[in-house]
Amino acid sequence: MKQRKYINPYLGGVLLGLVLLAAYFISGRGLGASGALKSAVVSTVNTVAPAHAENATFYQEYNETHKGGPLKSWLVLEMLGVIVGGFLSGAVAGRLKLKVEHSPKITSKRRLLFALAGGILFGFGSQMGRGCTSGAALSGMAVLSLGGIITMAAIFGSAFAFAYFLRKNWI
Repeated sequence: MKQRKYINPYLGGVLLGLVLLAAYFISGRGLGASGALKSAVVSTVNTVAPAHAENATFYQEYNETHKGGPLKSWLVLEMLGVIVGGFLSGAVAGRLKLKVEHSPKITSKRRLLFALAGGILFGFGSQMGRGCTSGAALSGMAVLSLGGIITMAAIFGSAFAFAYFLRKNWI
């Protein structure tokens, strides 16, 4: 069976730019993903431990600024769209498979542990930096923000710095 290819990366970049432009035009804000996860966490804590949510400053401030409930945030709808769109893209391209891709030099378990550790570090970093790469770098650079440009340089710079040490996990 012939495997279908992904979209041309240059075309994908142009389409991403158009989506970012549409987000600014329609909502007055750029793209971002970490806010959706924060909304889900706040809603979960509000449901599971309402007394804690009422007494913790973080949850009080978040609930006050997100009237109508955190899950009504447009970022949550954006992330649901990303998940559904990714699933549909994989289905159309014939790439929906339950497997772990990794180098023959490592095990699936090690690959999953590294992915989990990277995800946790990235999530923590996005909260420390008050935004993920989408919000801080992509949307920041779109409005020519110096902070967005520095963030993008730091993201790519740290990726290049760590790639040498972690490359054996993929090649």
